Amino acid sequence: MTTPIAPHGGRLVDLFVAAAERAALKSEAANMPAWDLTPRQLCDLELLQNGAFSPLEGFLGRADYEGVCKHMRLADGTLWPMPITLDVTEAFAATIAVGARIALRDQEGVVLGVLEVSDLWTPDRQAEALQVFGTTDRKHPGVAHLLDRSHPVYVGGRVRAIEAPRHYDFGHLRATPAELRAQFAKLGWSRIVAFQTRNPMHRAHLELTFRAAQIAEANLLIHPVVGLTKPGDIDHYTRVRCYEKLLRHYPERTTTLALLHLAMRMGGPREALWHAIIRKNHGCTHFIVGRDHAGPGTGSDGKPFYGPYDAQALVAQHEQELGVTMVPFQEMVYVQERAQYMPADEVPEGHHVLNISGTELRRRLQEGLDIPEWFTYPEVIEELRRTHPPRHRQGFTVFFTGLSGSGKSTIANALLVRLLELGTRPVTLLDGDVVRKHLSSELGFSKEHRDLNVQRIGFVAAEITKNGGIAICAPIAPYAGSRRIVREMVGEAGVFVEVHVSTPLDVCESRDRKGLYALARAGKIKEFTGISDPYEVPENPELRIDTSGIAPDQAVQQIVLKLEALGLIRPTR
Repeated sequence: MTTPIAPHGGRLVDLFVAAAERAALKSEAANMPAWDLTPRQLCDLELLQNGAFSPLEGFLGRADYEGVCKHMRLADGTLWPMPITLDVTEAFAATIAVGARIALRDQEGVVLGVLEVSDLWTPDRQAEALQVFGTTDRKHPGVAHLLDRSHPVYVGGRVRAIEAPRHYDFGHLRATPAELRAQFAKLGWSRIVAFQTRNPMHRAHLELTFRAAQIAEANLLIHPVVGLTKPGDIDHYTRVRCYEKLLRHYPERTTTLALLHLAMRMGGPREALWHAIIRKNHGCTHFIVGRDHAGPGTGSDGKPFYGPYDAQALVAQHEQELGVTMVPFQEMVYVQERAQYMPADEVPEGHHVLNISGTELRRRLQEGLDIPEWFTYPEVIEELRRTHPPRHRQGFTVFFTGLSGSGKSTIANALLVRLLELGTRPVTLLDGDVVRKHLSSELGFSKEHRDLNVQRIGFVAAEITKNGGIAICAPIAPYAGSRRIVREMVGEAGVFVEVHVSTPLDVCESRDRKGLYALARAGKIKEFTGISDPYEVPENPELRIDTSGIAPDQAVQQIVLKLEALGLIRPTR
């Protein structure tokens, strides 16, 4: 029998303490400082625990972190392209020191493991963004998370695992590296090609993966990410149901499906190399690297963050050292005259190629249009339609932002009435003052508290949107970072429509019904937006409205026309 591929670093890491020690360690953890892991940290901890991140034995210490950022190598020289860090608040960092132990808890308070602190430092996150992602542009989701959502202090150290995070979904498809390796051995598979995806799969994906397996003379592992992916991606519940339907169309005993609870960074070439290492640890000998693999799209300048073949070039550069064979993604297209899929570079001259882009597929789903069987299987489309109804039946959020006195609340209330008249969905108004009273009464007006208030509004709006309703939000929301976070939260559930009420400061101040500007000018209100605290003007809102020269009903009509243009409501004329 062929010897299975060795894990990265030569040994499959298992961080779980012996069963006899777990109860004692868990009891000790009750008296340790406790850190509640974020969703990304939960993903990272799980893959540290089970060896998917071999040879790592915990969150990176400073020397390993700096080596990874600068050279894609751990301090001992081992190839590793992505920093795996535990970021914490300054307040929490002040309670611990090198040599301390931290209890790592999930969001329900269950202790999953203990971190033995070896390093504690404040990183330069701007430098990390440049080194790892090649940019500080916040349109890159990895950069946005790093600069706006991660905490300022890093804690490094070895992890002693007590129990794995719990998953109640698709348990039959979740497998650790050791479990997958055992499954491959039982099946007699020695050459395995892995396919990474965060999207639904269609006929072209089936053709390219099956062809890749044939070229590699290997069996196929479909290994989709079901942790954190790019904001706006289709939820993993829908995707997994689609994968299970598609699996039936592969030849028997050639292909298997398993889920990977990974938090993607959308880091392009570095991420592709990281993905290859993770699949090596799961026992795969080959890895399909696609065009613009793990690419986050275009930046603020309209240009792609990475070249289309940069990821393939980086993986190929390290292929021999890694020991995993890269299989370049072959673009498969449907040739009308042949009634079959073919590699794009093998299409005979004069033949017609049919294609539906991801954008076109979303448009057809949003508008309830036909999707041809040559593109995908009917059962896959059925799953997509179940969770992605036409846009005029989806939930959405209208998020007003602007200075105090700009007219946000007035327009929001008028829009509420207009949408209630239509009667197509439930509508909820989350006005800034009302939310302050009922949801954020304990918060002050520091930047931290303003951000927290806006994010609470965003959370509620996302829940309303996810359940098919309409949320109308009208906070001041002065900071671009918190607005970006809300856009991401809502974008995962439905459609986010930002309306910048751009009424000039002098007009807002002249209205001043509550006398707030006068108090701010007199220095009696500190940190007042527009006077003693900045308002960061939205760069690309869906709509701008200056209320200094128009009536509320005219402003509402502009918004209604925009919602119609976006397909969110049907024309009423």
